[in-house]
Amino acid sequence: MKAVIAIDSLKGSLSSLEAGEAIRKGILNVYPDADTAVRPLADGGEGTVEALTLGMGGALQTVTVTGPLEQPVNCTYGILESSKTAIVEMSGAAGITLVPDALRNPLNTTTYGVGEVIRDAISKGCRHFIVGIGGSATNDGGVGMLQALGYGMLDKNGTPVPAGARGLKELAQITDDQVIPELKDCSFRVACDVTNILCGDQGCSAIFGPQKGATPEMIRDMDQWLAAYAELTIAKYPSASAVTPGTGAAGGLGFAFLAFTNAVLESGIKIVLEETKLEEYVKDADIVITGEGRLDGQTVYGKAPIGVANIAKKYGKKVIAFSGCVTEDAVKCNDHGIDAFFPILRAVGTLEDAMDSQKAAHNMEATVTQVFNLIRLFDK
Repeated sequence: MKAVIAIDSLKGSLSSLEAGEAIRKGILNVYPDADTAVRPLADGGEGTVEALTLGMGGALQTVTVTGPLEQPVNCTYGILESSKTAIVEMSGAAGITLVPDALRNPLNTTTYGVGEVIRDAISKGCRHFIVGIGGSATNDGGVGMLQALGYGMLDKNGTPVPAGARGLKELAQITDDQVIPELKDCSFRVACDVTNILCGDQGCSAIFGPQKGATPEMIRDMDQWLAAYAELTIAKYPSASAVTPGTGAAGGLGFAFLAFTNAVLESGIKIVLEETKLEEYVKDADIVITGEGRLDGQTVYGKAPIGVANIAKKYGKKVIAFSGCVTEDAVKCNDHGIDAFFPILRAVGTLEDAMDSQKAAHNMEATVTQVFNLIRLFDK
């Protein structure tokens, strides 16, 4: 038997590779000679750096950068040396979890640290970037990141504007004569699974501002400032657009990447599946195993397990999913390529108990063992 295992992390419990290894053990308990391949899986959000870096033989790096509140934070990113690829989660430098609830205010939070991470990776030879931009605390249009990369974001007196969305109010001119020269040789695949544009009723300020601490007055102001920023940008770079889907992602960081760098915005799972070359493994498999922490009706809307299932069905492969828990509407997954799915909880207990990493790994292995015992019955 040849089994390919690509399971998303069970967040707070097992990483993608830890869950995959527990599944591998469960298969080998029944089929000791099985050919098993554990591949990293993520959707471009939390866990992408660890899954892709470790799963593809890369090395994790930790660098101290400017956090969203302009205080130092340690950000971990990955480098794949063979392809000079850096894997970055913007939330590691400017994420909302780095800001205490009482201090959440997008007028003050900056993406400067994201630019510092990119600079650090460039200094280590990286020219290709995979960047997840979910979970931001910011609404500065990516101006902080651009300042760290050498762009001049200046007021009418030629002075750099302040950090955060409040700096957009002062923005009067953009210069690029001090941009780090290596940036022109860099390409960015940006994992972006939202379609919001930069401004307006469906823009970043209106849709995502409240969860970042914005008041209605702030939302109106930031929307106007971002519109003026877009006009300045388009005047300097006519190919820029503020109405491309995804430009409103991460408080306008999507716009900054598209307008100022060699970037494309893509589905996170699409990027991960292509970069890990999962299809090359699946095409010769007998069975494909996937899953995530919670399998439910939302799984079918572009989440990682469905991405795996789509590839598997391209080659007519059977797909089984394992999950920490499942909901009633998870049955939708059966219509989207997952032939059968199984929760791994084996007894009633507390959430804390269920998420204990050692117990979760044991539960995963034990459940997989029993499912493959059933498969073996039909093999006979």
